Amino acid sequence: RFDNPKPNPVLGALAAQGYAVAQSGYSAGGWAVAEAVRETEELRRHFAARYGKPKQTYVLGHSMGGLLTMALVDTHPESYYGGLALCGPLAPASWFMLRRVFDLRVVFDYFFPGALPPPDKVPADFRNTPEVTAQVLKLLDGKPDAAAQLRRWSGIKTDKELAATASFFTYILKDLQQRGGGNPFDNRDTIYDGASDDNLLNGGVTRYQADEGAAAYVRRYYTPSGKLSRPLLAIHTTYDPLVPPWVASQYSLLAREAASGGWFVQQYVQRDGHCQISGEEIGRGLVQLREWKATGKRPPSGAAR
Repeated sequence: RFDNPKPNPVLGALAAQGYAVAQSGYSAGGWAVAEAVRETEELRRHFAARYGKPKQTYVLGHSMGGLLTMALVDTHPESYYGGLALCGPLAPASWFMLRRVFDLRVVFDYFFPGALPPPDKVPADFRNTPEVTAQVLKLLDGKPDAAAQLRRWSGIKTDKELAATASFFTYILKDLQQRGGGNPFDNRDTIYDGASDDNLLNGGVTRYQADEGAAAYVRRYYTPSGKLSRPLLAIHTTYDPLVPPWVASQYSLLAREAASGGWFVQQYVQRDGHCQISGEEIGRGLVQLREWKATGKRPPSGAAR
């Protein structure tokens, strides 16, 4: 039951198509993949027990919810007719977190040493606050040449987005370290490129060794198999500072390698920002997903129309 008087465009798009919506907060915050998969299944069973089994059940989610959508379709195909993953990191979490989250912090520290806690040992009391972001932004503004190199290397368009992303990624790393009991990421064999002088960059970045127990935790939550037996439609913006489109493209390779490429379609909307996908676009995606399941005809890849 939703009592928020402010209209929610996503829920409005679902209600307009006659869907009943079950939504839940999880029992834990942060990278709560284990809790979220288990509790979403519990919610689905609770809904069916209380209101009757639906004719069709679909799962959808934004950002980490997009990864959870992928995980639920991957692990519980008997429960869902299909999934709509929105702006999610559709890839092995260990790969995404290393290549995007950890590497960005490593390269950030090369250009701005000491500005944020070290990426392998973030203090337990670190908070991702507006004050931290403002401090980082001030440092970026004070070294415009270094900030420009870091923006070019990361593909992030503005210093404001870069400061917010660096602070948020630090918080993510803290959460993963607490959950896994150490640093999950190893960059000793990484060769970085994209700076004005990659020799200086690779000679200057700090190298870290992973704690195997922590690395195993991130692999467990979650590495997709790519073995689909239900439709999975993904929609992404063409520019996303947190989860760039090239991350989500990884899943198409996994699905093809698992001989399941016919069950995966990725579309994009021409818009900037993380999860800037409208309720109307989500509604159209659900129509396409339902028709795909009913007729077997895949929606078109590419621009979401």
